[in-house]
Amino acid sequence: MKSATTYLAVIALSVALFAFTSTAKAQDNSSDIVDLAVQTESLSTLVQAVKAAGLVETLKGEGPYTVFAPTNEAFSKLPDGTLETLLKPENKDQLVRILTYHVVPGNVQSTDLEDGMTATTAEGSEIEVNLGETVMINNATVVNADIEASNGVVHVIDTVIMPPKKESSGSY
Repeated sequence: MKSATTYLAVIALSVALFAFTSTAKAQDNSSDIVDLAVQTESLSTLVQAVKAAGLVETLKGEGPYTVFAPTNEAFSKLPDGTLETLLKPENKDQLVRILTYHVVPGNVQSTDLEDGMTATTAEGSEIEVNLGETVMINNATVVNADIEASNGVVHVIDTVIMPPKKESSGSY
């Protein structure tokens, strides 16, 4: 049964990838993660956040990185004012923490995912993978997977995932 579920998840990811690659502007694997995001209209809010956090050079670096990239719609699901607050210079540390929670060092393809597995993010906390009818990273659904970049891979998700709150401050 588990292999059937995994098989169905791989098929779903393949269909999603096909849909994404037919609409994305650059899929020749010569673009790095940032360039790929810049060329993908549905990731423009992520690009804005990466710039505000000062992470452009890092994500243009050698890698490899696996990025769980929230769509514009994912950012719009945040409570009113949250994104605007995070983009302010005085909240840069909090924004960096949230964005690096979406990055796993290494190149993790959808075929590497196993139900219930965890992965340590660049932020330092773990994310959890759940395979079922959809592939979930914490509470986010992977809507497009295995988008190759020259320095890693991008998996597009439908929700901004938040790192565990810091015990001392109660913030992210």
